[in-house]
Parts: sequence; C-alpha cells; structure tokens
Amino acid sequence: MASLAAPLANQSALSRPVKLGLALIVLLLVSMVANLRLGAVAISSADLLAVFTGAMPADPSAKLVLMGIRLPRMLAAMAVGAALALAGAAMQALFRNPLAEPGLLGVSTGAALGAAGWLVFGSTVAALLPGAMAPLLPFGLPLMGFVGAVAAIVLVLALGARSRGPEATLLMLLIGIGVNAMGGALIGTASYVATDNELRALSTWMMGSLAQVERPVLVPALLLLGLATAGIVATARALDLLALGEAPARHLGLDTDRLRRRVGLLVALIVGCAVALSGIIGFVGLIVPHIVRLIAGPGHRALLPLAALGGAAALSLADLAARLVALPAEVPVGIVMALIGAPAFLALLLGRVRGGMA
Repeated sequence: MASLAAPLANQSALSRPVKLGLALIVLLLVSMVANLRLGAVAISSADLLAVFTGAMPADPSAKLVLMGIRLPRMLAAMAVGAALALAGAAMQALFRNPLAEPGLLGVSTGAALGAAGWLVFGSTVAALLPGAMAPLLPFGLPLMGFVGAVAAIVLVLALGARSRGPEATLLMLLIGIGVNAMGGALIGTASYVATDNELRALSTWMMGSLAQVERPVLVPALLLLGLATAGIVATARALDLLALGEAPARHLGLDTDRLRRRVGLLVALIVGCAVALSGIIGFVGLIVPHIVRLIAGPGHRALLPLAALGGAAALSLADLAARLVALPAEVPVGIVMALIGAPAFLALLLGRVRGGMA
C-alpha cells in the first residue's frame, strides 16, 4: 500500500505547479486584454480584434493608440515584471534566503546612479559629442542605467572574489550594502546639483514608470532580457544543489563560486535592462518568487518559470492600475507596486515570525 501511496502523493505534489501555471497564464491573458482595451481612450473589443487581424477598425485612432502606445508599454511591463521576479528567485536561491531580492547586491542602485548621471549631466555630455553620434542620444538613459548595473555587480564580484565558500556569499552581501550606501550618496549629490527640470525627471524616473517606453529601446532590451532569462533558467539544477548547502553542493561536484559569478552577472544584466526600461520598481523581485515558492514548492525547475509568469502578470496589472486610478493623469507604477508590495511583504514577514515562534 505504501508503494501505491507514494506515486499518488508525487502526482498531487506535481499538480500544484501545473495548476498555478495555468492560473497565472489566465491572469496574464486577462491583464493583456485589459491593458489594451482600457485607458484614457477606451477601445472596443471589435476594434481590438480588427487591429490584430488586419481589418479596418471603426475608430481610426484605435490602431495608433494600440500599436504606438499600449502594445509596447504592455510588452515592457510584462518583460520587466518577469525579469525582476526571475532575478529575485535567483537571488533568493543564491543567498538561501526567501527575503532576498536583486537590490541586495547594489545592482538597482548602480543602475539608478548611471541613469541619474545621464539625466543631470547628459545635456552637457551631448553638447561635447560629435554630430554623427546624435542618433545615439535617445539611448543614453537606458545605456547608462545598464552600465551602472554592470559596474555595481562587477565591483561586488571582484571584491567578493577575495573569499571562497560560504563566507563569499556573506561578503558579497556586505559589499552590496556598501555599494547601495555609496550609490545613494552619489544619487543625492546629483539631485542636489540638478536644475528643477532635471530634478523632476530624476524623481519621476526613480519612482518607476513605463510611460516613456519607446520601440528603439524596447527591442534590444527585450532581446537581452530573453538571453539573460534563458541563462538563469538553465541554472535551475545548480540552484537546487546549492539549496542543500554550500559544502554538500561542492561534494556533489558543483562549482559554487562559478555559479555565484554567473548568477550575479545575469542578475546585473536583467536589472540593468529592466531599470533602463522602467526606472526603479521594487517588491516584484521580493514578493512574487516568495509567494510562488509557498504555493509550488522550492524546486527551481518549476519555480523560475512560474516566478517569471507571476512577475509579468503582477506588473502588467499594476501598470493597468497606475493608468486608471487617476484618469486622465497617471500614477508612477513604482508607487502602485510599493503600495501593494509593502503590505504583502509585512504580512509574509509576520507569517514567518509567527511560524518561528510556534
């Protein structure tokens, strides 16, 4: 009887990730339709269907609104949400802490510093560049955000390489805290010397927004995010081994130092691209992987893709709320995500504390 009960138990356990995956797919599809239809200009279902089937919509402006504004923005929201949640799941596995998130290593702060430097000093730099480089200026903000993220993770990994084994992870965490503090001070300095217009642009960007997403930036960012996502998903088995502990993973043949460098660089790539598209958006990489882990279990083969699905749906819905809550104005999506994520984080934290006390 015991031999028959075990397969049944395994089937039941496997069905939870499948059910969660189907639920997230449905939620994502609903959010996609809602994002395309709803907004300051409402678009009917008939016009939505006509645009995507190549027919002529009843409202001539529907195609311009959908293809020029809402579709790129929706794709950016899904890509950024999926990427941040995936990066959060990888960081939580790397530190073996379900409350870890990408900002721990200073990656988000590095990206913010690069973007702040461009917003405040970009006009001065642009004036010094030759005229042939003028077409590249629209890419200045996302490029500097990406460069800042990579610089931060390279610094953390280079300094963290002084140690090996479990101490290396702790050292990386402490270095990340230092990088966050240093980056925050430099961002504050940039804010202090900024003009009123520069300070407003910097403040809006720091809050997180998808309002300025443009196709020339979106396409390369999506390509890089896809490559980095595939790279992290490929580490699923290694992350499962690392969950056993540093020493057992090494005994099983896992090069933990190499894995740490690989995951760190992939997280930097993901966060750099995400920040380049949307600015700073918190809590996606913290809350979504934690909730998915509670429902689907700790196995990273299921956890990583499910976290990506959950992040895409979460940020897509948050951006929809940001566009609708104060029509015709718009609330930065980072604020909406913080208003939702902060209470969820506190609830999860209190749940862990009560569980530990019990």
